[in-house]
Amino acid sequence: MAGLSEVEFHTGVADPVAYACRLLRKAVRRGARVLVTAPGATLAALDRGLWTFEEREFLPHVRVPGASAAVAARTPIWLAAAAAAALPAGAEAPRVVVNVGAEIDAASAQATAERLIEIVGAEPDEVAAGRERWRAYKAAGLAITHHPQASGHE
Repeated sequence: MAGLSEVEFHTGVADPVAYACRLLRKAVRRGARVLVTAPGATLAALDRGLWTFEEREFLPHVRVPGASAAVAARTPIWLAAAAAAALPAGAEAPRVVVNVGAEIDAASAQATAERLIEIVGAEPDEVAAGRERWRAYKAAGLAITHHPQASGHE
């Protein structure tokens, strides 16, 4: 693994769960395996959303910890409360991490991912937490690419 060298921030996202579902659909169609980190309530909403966000479309996903290594190995999307969660032993961890509001340690992200995508909602508390993560990544020497979302154009 080459190691994390860049972080992408998608900010001002009106509906982070729907946005994440669309981003994950695109990643799966390109053959990527993705670890998604988020607080518990957001993970539950993502779990539901990956079943229902598009009619007749389902994005295969598992929650970790909890999934066996065999199931995780053949599932493109892993949902976890933290990037440092107890990942299934024997299954290669996804190299792409999408964070939807979870606390992330910049050092552990560098060790586990090649690409990190931050989805930051438009609510004041989400914006403040996103700014904290931005500062931590900058302090860790990571390049940041910013993708601000225009209102209504997600």
